[in-house]
Amino acid sequence: MQKIKNIILDYGNVIFMIDFQKVRKSFIELGVEQVDDYFGHRGQDSLFDSFDRGEITAKEFRDSVRNKTKKHDLTDQEIDDAWNSLLIGVPPGKHELLEELHSRYRMFLLSNNNEIHYAYCMNHLQEVYGIPSNEEFFEKTYYSHLVGLRKPDEAIFQMVLSAHGLNPEETLFVDDSPQHLETASKMGIHTALCSLEHPLEAIVDNFKLL
Repeated sequence: MQKIKNIILDYGNVIFMIDFQKVRKSFIELGVEQVDDYFGHRGQDSLFDSFDRGEITAKEFRDSVRNKTKKHDLTDQEIDDAWNSLLIGVPPGKHELLEELHSRYRMFLLSNNNEIHYAYCMNHLQEVYGIPSNEEFFEKTYYSHLVGLRKPDEAIFQMVLSAHGLNPEETLFVDDSPQHLETASKMGIHTALCSLEHPLEAIVDNFKLL
């Protein structure tokens, strides 16, 4: 394996912890039936994909949730609170690890995100850590809803590689979704699956990055 010079990190469950069971429970509590048909870790309704790509606004997303679930009395706040309930936060120590990696490697963030979650995450960074965004930890951040592409589509990976002249053989991509890693691997990028049992810290140790 060639020496790793570039690291591309996913955000959810790599840096910012999320809990898919919490959002499932929140939507069920709102009276949404068959919630598993709409949203999950490995797949989701096309509505969420469109929102992730920024093809629809937050208002259009909320209206679509009401229509799909036939719960037309749901308020914007109820939908936002349920949708944001999967967002737990950045654990202590993660930012310090990012700073150390950033001092040694070209670092990039590649996140499937959306208007509502993005606002919540940025507010969390400001309120809890006193920083405005993730820009200080990365050479460049890529959020799906701002670039119009999402993982696991090859195009978003190619965008990052091409924009920065990255050699896939010198690049490591870390994500918590196997389907995202599969695309990256096919493009010649080194990959690592992040999980609660095998977090970013363990991956850093395994690849001897620090």
